[in-house]
Amino acid sequence: MFEALHRHAVDGATQVCGPHSRQKEDLIVDTARYVFGVLVVTCLPPGLLWWFLIHPFVGFWRGVGPRNTLIAMGVIGVGGVAALYQVRDALLIRDLGTSPGTLMAAFALLGVSVAIALQRRKHLDMRTLAGVPELAPEAPGKLLTEGIYASIRHPRYVEICLGSMAYAVLSMWLGALIVATLTFPIVHLIVLLEERELADRFGDEFERYRARVPRYVPRFGRSSKS
Repeated sequence: MFEALHRHAVDGATQVCGPHSRQKEDLIVDTARYVFGVLVVTCLPPGLLWWFLIHPFVGFWRGVGPRNTLIAMGVIGVGGVAALYQVRDALLIRDLGTSPGTLMAAFALLGVSVAIALQRRKHLDMRTLAGVPELAPEAPGKLLTEGIYASIRHPRYVEICLGSMAYAVLSMWLGALIVATLTFPIVHLIVLLEERELADRFGDEFERYRARVPRYVPRFGRSSKS
């Protein structure tokens, strides 16, 4: 797979600049950019689809059970990635080129995303991240309100949005930038579905938490709103 990615990046660079105009280091950078772009356009859409299939139909999936649901979602996810990989070059559209400014912006976004992830992992285990509590009504789990969850309600989604945009800006392929940009409104829709489900599971506890803590941006002053 990575040999194919490298070959595509090299071919693209050769078409634009000629066979002898690139240094070896430039080809390595272009290959890395291509890989980041492919990851965004092939892995991000199936990952978002996962939650659109879970939240609106959570009653159905609870009947199926956590284990069978995760198996089914895994098959759908892997199949989606494989299908998108077959048309990866069409999805990438075209290479916009990179610059020191875009690299600085990408690493800044990635740094914030990683910082949020490190804090989020202290409270959100893999079981919860996979959605098992939503799928197991007999074990609804615990409403997370400590640590970073005391500052924003949805750190993992902020982390995903910023990290996806960081990868897209690192790649500077048009298709990756479009997918990463669309991730923001799509994630907001997922959050609305998730909050409806959280209100059903935790009732007044969640309503008090929602009134106290903003969704995405920490409240720095009394006049801030969620």
